[in-house]
Amino acid sequence: MIGRIPILDIEPVVECGHRPAKAVEGETFQVSATVIGEGHGALGAGVVLRDPEGGPGPLVIMRELEPGTDRYGAEVTVTRAGTWHFHVEAWSDPIAHWHHDAAIKIPRGQDVELMLAEGALVFERAARGIRQPPGAAGPAAARAVLNALARKLRDRGLPPWDRLAATEAPQIRSVLSRYPLRDLVTRSARMPVLVDRLRALYGAWYEFFPRSEGVQFDPMGRREPVSGTLRTAARRLEAIAKMGFDVVYLPPVHPIGTTYRKGRNNTIDAKAGDPGSPWAIGSAEGGHDAIHPDLGTFADFAAFVRRARELGLEVALDLALNASPDHPWVKEHPEWFTTRADGTIAYAENPPKKYQDIYPINFDNDPEGLYAEILRIVRLWMDNGVRIFRVDNPHTKPAQFWERLLAAVRRTDPDVLFLAEAFTRPAMMRTLAMIGFHQSYTYFTWRNSKDELTGYMRELAGPAAAYMRPNFFANTPDILHEYLQHGGPAAFKVRAVLAAMLSPAWGIYSGFELCENTPVRPGSEEYLDSEKYQYRARDWDAAARDGLGIAPFITDLNRIRNSHLALRWLRNLRFHHVDRPELICFSKRVSGRVISATQTGTRSAYGADTITERSSVLAAPQAGEQAGAASDTVLVVVNLDPHQAREATVWLDLPALGIDRHEGFTVTDELSGDTYRWGQANFVRLDPAVRPAHIFTVTRDLA
Repeated sequence: MIGRIPILDIEPVVECGHRPAKAVEGETFQVSATVIGEGHGALGAGVVLRDPEGGPGPLVIMRELEPGTDRYGAEVTVTRAGTWHFHVEAWSDPIAHWHHDAAIKIPRGQDVELMLAEGALVFERAARGIRQPPGAAGPAAARAVLNALARKLRDRGLPPWDRLAATEAPQIRSVLSRYPLRDLVTRSARMPVLVDRLRALYGAWYEFFPRSEGVQFDPMGRREPVSGTLRTAARRLEAIAKMGFDVVYLPPVHPIGTTYRKGRNNTIDAKAGDPGSPWAIGSAEGGHDAIHPDLGTFADFAAFVRRARELGLEVALDLALNASPDHPWVKEHPEWFTTRADGTIAYAENPPKKYQDIYPINFDNDPEGLYAEILRIVRLWMDNGVRIFRVDNPHTKPAQFWERLLAAVRRTDPDVLFLAEAFTRPAMMRTLAMIGFHQSYTYFTWRNSKDELTGYMRELAGPAAAYMRPNFFANTPDILHEYLQHGGPAAFKVRAVLAAMLSPAWGIYSGFELCENTPVRPGSEEYLDSEKYQYRARDWDAAARDGLGIAPFITDLNRIRNSHLALRWLRNLRFHHVDRPELICFSKRVSGRVISATQTGTRSAYGADTITERSSVLAAPQAGEQAGAASDTVLVVVNLDPHQAREATVWLDLPALGIDRHEGFTVTDELSGDTYRWGQANFVRLDPAVRPAHIFTVTRDLA
């Protein structure tokens, strides 16, 4: 049933509040609602945020977002993990209504004394509504201020306009902001917000194959290659950490089947020494609960995780619910697979692609048995130090299964995170995010023009931000977009800037920093000599010595990300107009008011950055900020054309940067160190061969 004052279309809300919206520790987000009432009376609205223990914060006053829209909003900040709730309150505002009528009538001489007398009555009523706890002096003083105003309004010895002006005094405004007079107060239902640790939203990911690090080849070709191990792979961690990455992601480390093993470039005739695809899991050595003997033992895995943590890295492991024909499950639990009419077990297909070396799992024959086994496997790897799982193709498994599994893990280990690798239809991607996945792969790889990027980011940073957290991988072992194939090193820099600056979470697959860009064939997005099917040795020392690749550039991007609080968030993204389609401009900003509510620089037990609480509540938002208030604003301009220099005029939305139109400001390029004096309209020229982007820190002039 609708309330006395209708409160409609509350955001952020997921499935009418049946599922929680998402946030992370320290995140500020806007609560908004449509508030309407009959007639022309003035209305007010506010939001109350409750922490996981149910303790209510203050009433945060909401402002009408656009005049005449009846849409109200206010920002709130959640400071720690757990399930929070909020509700919206709406009320009739008799003082604002009186002000509106009095400001029209009194200057025209209409009902002057009557209007002032009615004003005195409403301010006296506001004074009576101020309750005074024992020993508190503030409420008594506030009541005295309002009663004195009421007496002044009745004083016919003063000019009417002076009496009216007295109601606008700063002292009166201050009292009413603390003790508003509210009639017909209506409260919405409580809406849940599930708050995770910061890594659920923010982080830089690096993917690599341990077997390729330290691999040994016989230069004469007389012996098969010798796989790298977890111990040799651990030597690569220091370089990854120095580039500024937070998460190192490993493809499956389990034994690999030999039946129908794929050879180089996904051929069906594997040769001696071909290691097979890590996603074809299972052999005589074991399945998902085992480590490939070539990589080492669980002790070696523990040493790898330990070294990663020493360097401030978290280890993410692939959770791929596939089985090779040699997996122990095939003999022990044939009911977990699909048998075809000819009696054979169906292998995986995504026509025209065929994966003869992989059997997909059937979740319907024995759902309870499968659930128990997979939960056991997940907990096994959790016990061995894994707190992040990248889930392979979750859209090919029942959403009901994932919801149950993720909820079970959250109940005991809420710090464990799951990334959905689901390049599929939007409805399924949204569903996976809503039912519990903490992060999602996206369509970023295929969004390359300004219109594509702008439209997609407005969706992700807008309505979808209530439930979906994007992770922008610039490439994967399966995806080498034609933009990278044909754009040279400049294209790799452009895509890295976009991924790292647009999204709080971004990642690269090993070799991106070397600008590897050769496809298996024209028109394909698969790599030539794909590491999925063979060892790939890279001489990182020679690349660094000879200045090959863009590792220093990537290091700069992660340095910039880690030095700017504004880049940790998604919902604060704003675009600015550029008069040429080849250039794109966007900004991210957090105000001093938000920064004062949080602090940075702490570490969790798992090496993940967190934001800890500095103050327990957030004050009501102000219309503007005090001059000189600390804030963090990053402004990015990118040339999307990797082949030639482009120039354009950038027209800035100054309020989005926290700058008044009369203020001066400077921009400092974090990549070059250059400083410029900018205004609302600014000429930009970017040559991708020299500098594909500006990443500016915006500094307001001191008053």
